[in-house]
Amino acid sequence: MADALTGISRALREAPPDRVVEAADQAIRSVLGAVGTAVFVADYRINGLWPVLDSRQPQVAGQAVQSMVQRCFSSQQWVRGGEPQGRCRLYLPLTVWGERLGVLMVELPQAPSEEVVAAATDIAGEVAMALRAADRETDRYRRARRRERLSMAAELQWELLPGRGISHEAFQLAGQLEPAYTVSGDHFDWSLNDDRLTVTVLNGDTIGLAAALLTAVTVNAMRNARRSGGGLVEQAELASDTVYYQHRGHRHVATVLLELDCTTGRVRAVDAGSPHLMRLRGGAVTRLVLEQQLPLGMFAETRYNLQEFDLDPGDRLFVVSDGVWGADPSGREAYGQRAMARSMRATRLQPPSEAVGTVMRELQAFHADADLRDDAVVVCLDWHGGGERADR
Repeated sequence: MADALTGISRALREAPPDRVVEAADQAIRSVLGAVGTAVFVADYRINGLWPVLDSRQPQVAGQAVQSMVQRCFSSQQWVRGGEPQGRCRLYLPLTVWGERLGVLMVELPQAPSEEVVAAATDIAGEVAMALRAADRETDRYRRARRRERLSMAAELQWELLPGRGISHEAFQLAGQLEPAYTVSGDHFDWSLNDDRLTVTVLNGDTIGLAAALLTAVTVNAMRNARRSGGGLVEQAELASDTVYYQHRGHRHVATVLLELDCTTGRVRAVDAGSPHLMRLRGGAVTRLVLEQQLPLGMFAETRYNLQEFDLDPGDRLFVVSDGVWGADPSGREAYGQRAMARSMRATRLQPPSEAVGTVMRELQAFHADADLRDDAVVVCLDWHGGGERADR
């Protein structure tokens, strides 16, 4: 079976990026004796999973199939069900480094052995990796994810994202933007380098395309400093100077920058504005109040200071923008005063990838299901506890 997996990996690498699904289908039929396959991808709101259609795929519509697809996606475990008579359907998560892309369905002529299930699981990993790589070279899979047209600002924001989740032995991390199809100024970014995780959450000034462009400049300035070896202070200062000299103080970006030491749980932070930190520990939600410094770009040559705090194993850290914390539809009490803490406590048994959706859905319900009046970002970090790296 190892040789067969190598062959599948090669077939996926050699396939044109817009034909990865077809290459996977052909290879899986050959290796596992499958009678059909289907690939489902999650939409931008993660409200549903949608097939990447191909004429050779089996009929995959129906409530039973959708139920199994959603169950697999949520549990991140393979499941079996929704089967036509005499056949077996396996549903396998398509996940890369903790980012949940969708689900692979494999239809077999009979119940699979443990060896076949193990092989199908490995194949799903290969397909997920290929889809993630191909996504930069074709529009096909992004079209399948879209339930409506994105605004120009939202197009820029989604292009700028690092992903929607990442996993590590010491942590799990996920983020979500809303309103997904019209978001403009709010954003998140992260990068993992040598056991240090950098996370930034931004609350951009102004609205629409102007906000998206401002955020793009800010994010890329911070990336430039980070990729040049600069720490949080250098990242904040370069981004602040870049924004100031472009807009002369008329535009600014409220930002929080975090750097987690993945071996100790020590967090360094620069709070340059309004994003809020909330810690869930043992069922209790506590707001972490940092020294709030000037937003990026407000004045020339602004200097920033570091602060530090520790996470304990089992801690969950939420970072939310003002569109979450300060939401106050119909003049009611702001969402962040009480309702947000309740929604965060409700996520205790969920992984971060599910938790961000729960908080966003509760925020939407708080707005009585009306469109959000402001951009909203939720980032969720679970700290499991570190340990010495194997190569040390």
